[in-house]
Amino acid sequence: MTAASALLRAIHRRLGSDAALSALVGADGIRDRLLARPELPCIVFGEMETRDYSTSSEAGEEHFLTIEIWSEGEGRREAQQIAGLVHGLLHDTALSLDGAALVSLLHLRTRTRREPKTRFQLAELRFRAVTEQV
Repeated sequence: MTAASALLRAIHRRLGSDAALSALVGADGIRDRLLARPELPCIVFGEMETRDYSTSSEAGEEHFLTIEIWSEGEGRREAQQIAGLVHGLLHDTALSLDGAALVSLLHLRTRTRREPKTRFQLAELRFRAVTEQV
């Protein structure tokens, strides 16, 4: 398993194990893609970019990950509430990865907007993670 895959699995486990978040998005509310007819609100793993971040002594990778919060709410309130929970669960937290070690996981920014075609609210949280091979 790659460090990127292990990171995504660990994030999914962390988010899925939180009772307050599960109460808002439901048992199947964390997904790898947005379905054609999604049950909202939901959390979707968005874009992920991985770069080599090795040093002279350690093999490592730098990952930039976007987590999307989709909501049908009239305003941004629901999306921002869920985004706040996701931020609290992931920013600067320690996660156990299979085959890699998480050095850091930090929130970089959050962007919210209404999607013009669907009228859904979208909050995008951008994180930076650094992993090392073990």
